[in-house]
Amino acid sequence: MDREQRPAAHRVMRQDDNGNRFLLARGLDRAEAEALAAEFEARGHKQLYWVEPEDPAGPAEPA
Repeated sequence: MDREQRPAAHRVMRQDDNGNRFLLARGLDRAEAEALAAEFEARGHKQLYWVEPEDPAGPAEPA
C-alpha cells in the first residue's frame, strides 16, 4: 500500500494540571487513538487527553 492509500497516523496527547503536554502514544489509527484516549479519561484524573493526526514531516513531540 503506498503512502496516499494508508490511513493517517494519529497520536494521543495529555496535558496535566500545570499545562505541561506529553506524548502518550503515536503511530495509531484514529479508532485506536480515540479508544486509548477514552481509556485514560475514564480513569478520572484531572488531565486532559486528546487525539491529533501526526505530521509525517514534523516533529514527533510538541514544541
